[in-house]
Formats: sequence, C-alpha cells, structure tokens
Amino acid sequence: MAKSKTMFVCQECGYDTPKWLGKCPGCGQWNTLVEEVIKPDNTKQRGLNLGLSNQSKPCPISDVVLEKMPRITTGSAELDRVLGGGLIPGSMVLIVGDPGIGKSSLTLRVCANEARDGRKVLYVTGEESVQQVRMRADRIDAVSETLMVVSETNLEVIEKHILDLKPDILVIDSIQTVFRPDIQSAPGSVSQVRECAVEILRVAKTNGIAAFIVGHVTKDGTLAGPRVLEHIVDTVLYFEGGNNAEYRMLRAIKNRFGSTNEIGVFEMRDVGLVDVSDASKLFLSERQDDNGSVIVPTVEGSRPLLVEIQALVAKTPYVPPKRISDSVDLKRLQLLLAVLEKKVHLAMGACDVFVKAAGGIRIDEPAADLGICVAMASSFASRPLRPATVAFGEVGLSGEIRAVSQAENRVREAKRLGFKSIVLPQKNYEQLLADKKFTDMTLYGVSNITEALSSAMPR
Repeated sequence: MAKSKTMFVCQECGYDTPKWLGKCPGCGQWNTLVEEVIKPDNTKQRGLNLGLSNQSKPCPISDVVLEKMPRITTGSAELDRVLGGGLIPGSMVLIVGDPGIGKSSLTLRVCANEARDGRKVLYVTGEESVQQVRMRADRIDAVSETLMVVSETNLEVIEKHILDLKPDILVIDSIQTVFRPDIQSAPGSVSQVRECAVEILRVAKTNGIAAFIVGHVTKDGTLAGPRVLEHIVDTVLYFEGGNNAEYRMLRAIKNRFGSTNEIGVFEMRDVGLVDVSDASKLFLSERQDDNGSVIVPTVEGSRPLLVEIQALVAKTPYVPPKRISDSVDLKRLQLLLAVLEKKVHLAMGACDVFVKAAGGIRIDEPAADLGICVAMASSFASRPLRPATVAFGEVGLSGEIRAVSQAENRVREAKRLGFKSIVLPQKNYEQLLADKKFTDMTLYGVSNITEALSSAMPR
C-alpha cells in the first residue's frame, strides 16, 4: 500500500517541490510554498466506490427538513453573546489569541460550568501536565467531578479517549501541539495542523460533540498555521487586548451560527477572566474632563458601547511628524487629519498626533469619525468640550457629516449614563426629533465638520 508524502506547493501557481524554497520557480512569488500532504492515488478503489455510492442523492431544497439546533449555554454571558446564544452540538469553535491572554482560563472555566450542569467534558492539554491544569482550576474555581482531564498530543490516542468517553464538550489546548503519527512533519506544521483539525471535526460532527480548539498566533497577530484552518471550523474567536491590558475583547470574525459583529468584554482578575456586563460604565469610570477627550457611542453588533477617545496633538521640530494610534486605523486617521486641515484650516501638518481609545478597545466603525475629529481639534486648540457631551457621525471627504445606523440606541445608552448633549448628523437628528423620544436631552444636528466643532466646543 502506497504511503502519503509531503510536498511544498505554491499557493499562487500550484508548483510543487519536495524541498522548501523561498521563491517559487514557477511564478516567481516569495514565501508562497506551503507544506501539504500528498495522499496516494487510489483511482481504482474510487472507481469501485462510485458504483456503490447511492447514499447521497440531490433533492429539492423545499423538501429539506429543518431541525432545531439547541444552544448550550456556557455559563459566561459574554461568551454566549459572541457565539450567538451558546454552543451548538457538533460545532467546532477556534479561539485564537496571544500567549497569556486568557484562552486556557476561559475554556477551563466553561468546562467547569458545563460539568456542573451535568454534562460530560473532556479537556485535552498538550502544553501542560494535568497537575498544572489542576492548579489553574483551583485558582479560578473550576474543579468538578465530571470534568475529565488528560495530557496527550497523539491524535490517535485522543480520538480513542473521545470515543470511549463520548463527552458533550471537548477542548483541545492547543491544536499546534497535536500530531498524527502517520505524517512525518513536526507538530505545528501546516500538514499536521490541518489534518488534525479535519479529523477532530469529523469526530465532533459524527458524535454531536461541541468542540473548542485553542490556536496560537504569530508575531503579526494572525493565526499560526494554514489559513484553511479558519475555513474548517464553524466559529473563529479572536482575543484582543495586550497581556498587560486590564480588559480583554473577544470578537468573532467567523460564525456560521450567529453574527460576527458581537464582542464580549472580560476583565482579567486573580480568579481569571470575569464577564463585564456594563462595559460602558467601566470604560468611563476613570474619565476626566480635559482637552482632547470625547465620548463616542459605538455599536458592536447589538450592543451600544460608550468609549472615551483621547487625542494629543503637539508641535514637533522633527520631519515627518508622527501619526500613532493602536485603536484607530492609521489610514483613517490620516484621512481625518486631511479633512480638518483642508476644511477647517487647522494647521496640524507640523504636529505629532496620538489617538487612543481608553481600555484598549479597537474602533473600526465610521460612526467614530466625528468623535476622533473633535478630540484632535480640541487638543490642537486647547479648548474644552461642552460638559456631558458625546459625538458620533461619519465624516466625508468634503467635510460633510453623514448619518449612521442605530442612532437611537447610541443616544439611549448616552442618556442612561447621564450625558445631556449629543452632537450627531443632521439626518439622524431629524429622525429622533420626529420620534420625540429624547425631549429631555439637547441634540445638535450638524451637516458639516465646521458646525460639529462649533457645537461641541462653543466659544
């Protein structure tokens, strides 16, 4: 019987070679050769199987019977929110994040919650011993009689444990440590990661097991291993926030059973990751009214979130000046600076500009444009904002303020936390004015960036 072999295949043109090369001889691209498993060609056997395969038949989509997929709550409201309501039996969830950010602590706590609810749970660790897992479980109060733990990296042995125990919940920590003995490459290589993930997925789907697999990231913050791993699993969750940050964000970038717009907010404490139910209040707890600080109501999925955006604009003798932000896309920041310089005549071309969002959260939605502009203008002119004011709206290249979605939810969240003044796009202002729901608040509808700065920073 022929054995499988590994080849390095170019992801651009398909050129294959038994050795890794930095530059593909076929298309001339760099760093495109990826290790893949080449399985033996069983053409004759496949031909025999084709004549016997009558199990799957095409049918009209109207005849497909929909089955209800029950959700399994994880015991963490924030994780359930990101998953779309809970775990689906037979699904596979990939959790990715920097080392030490809390992946193992979160999955171990979920395992303990499920075990206490009477479900069978198997926690497979390939990086730690069972004693180390027990020490973490004692620290985060995750000890349960029905929580089974094993330290193993051989996929065949892991599969045997799964079939013997038939758990409801399975955790693999981490997928980069698991290996198949019939593949010669080292654990963590492209072939090993992909083939092991496919086999675990098959076992989970066949037995109706909800599986978590933990993945590593590279120095660039991307998933280590093949990109196809993200296509194999049902849900991909990314942890955001540095290891030293107090708050961690869990964001779904792929979810076959829910929205990818939701985020979960966690706080790192001595007992592990703890859910943050009122993130807006927590982010604003240490805020001080000062120049260059503005509150922006952002929306992540169905959750309105008030975030403090801080800007520091200072003249510098160095050329070129710095533009630094770990919370806002730098290209977006440069665009907004150009609008302020062209339309409002704020000469920031010779100034260093630093922008950040308090709490380490990253802001991607266009509704934060107006708040960023107001914060930078306030810092540059050393002028304070109107007390208890929030601002939101998309800024166009001509300096116009465009309407954004879910304006009512944003204003309602600001009202709940005691803010009295809202600077918002004119179209959203007219919609809220017609509904007459916020008559106790002062709304400033603005159509361009000049009006917005005048409303937010009165003389």
